Amino acid sequence: MIPPFSPLNPLTEALERLFVTQYDHAICYADTEGDTVLYEGPVTVRANGWVELPGDRLLSPNAVHRIDVDAEHTSP
Repeated sequence: MIPPFSPLNPLTEALERLFVTQYDHAICYADTEGDTVLYEGPVTVRANGWVELPGDRLLSPNAVHRIDVDAEHTSP
């Protein structure tokens, strides 16, 4: 697991923005079968694997098995 970046270093903040991916509509699953939906809606996947949800909530990389993305509702 990659440790979180230090917010004190402007260089690491700039590099992190290069590896952050935002999706307008995604479904986060906790299992391989897709039975357990953790969240559905806009997400930001950070470089360290954490999934940021609206309202400053986070999903651990250990909790999310997969993320399905709706390409029609995702900005490039």
